[in-house]
Amino acid sequence: MNPIFRNILAIIAGLVIGSAVNMFFISLNGSIIALPEGADVSTMEGLTESMSLFEPKHFIFPFLAHALGTLVGAYFAAKIAATHKTKFAMAVGVLFLIGGIINVINLPAPAWFSTLDLVAAYIPMGWLGGKLGAKKK
Repeated sequence: MNPIFRNILAIIAGLVIGSAVNMFFISLNGSIIALPEGADVSTMEGLTESMSLFEPKHFIFPFLAHALGTLVGAYFAAKIAATHKTKFAMAVGVLFLIGGIINVINLPAPAWFSTLDLVAAYIPMGWLGGKLGAKKK
């Protein structure tokens, strides 16, 4: 397979697989940790209005979703990439970071969560996924 095509495929696959992992953990959130009474997370407006009702425990699964989605996406990007495996994994991490920044801008989450999320969930997980995915067997 053409290395350029394979590298492009690595980024796309990393984003798709990482997003699927992210959505899996987000979907688990309400079933494992009950949402606060009166919280409506079915729409972006409802989530924005409900954010003030959330306790720290309600941010566990969103953090796991962001961190593990990025880790798995970066891992697969590194596995698929023909060259510069860690760089392509980091590119996936940066793209997920951009999504995280957009979330921070649009959702009134507590500052501690926004800081933790932006600092620990994207670039470090992209780097780790790249290192794990780039390892030779």
